[in-house]
Amino acid sequence: MDAYDSSKIYKERTKAFHDKNILRREFKAGDQALLYNSKLKLFPGKLKSRWTGPYKIKKVRPYGAVVLWDKKGMEFVVIGQRIKQYMARIPKEDGTLTPLSDPSIT
Repeated sequence: MDAYDSSKIYKERTKAFHDKNILRREFKAGDQALLYNSKLKLFPGKLKSRWTGPYKIKKVRPYGAVVLWDKKGMEFVVIGQRIKQYMARIPKEDGTLTPLSDPSIT
């Protein structure tokens, strides 16, 4: 009986430790996200990024599943733990253009 109780306590502590390290991420439709490429773990490149994307989030399903759009317009489903938010600046679409050339040349 002691072995059973000890095993139960060990499993509870292990689960609590695991759950504590899971990051809760909130995604919503329209956000951009990067996808973790686990295949690069087998053949790592020294300077290769393991994150691909950005992908656009189409829909967030229950239990952490996320539907993504790729650049070709195809959609696929991934687990929410494999993506992270893409924090790039979104350009303003107000129609103004800022030239970067030297004004004295023109």
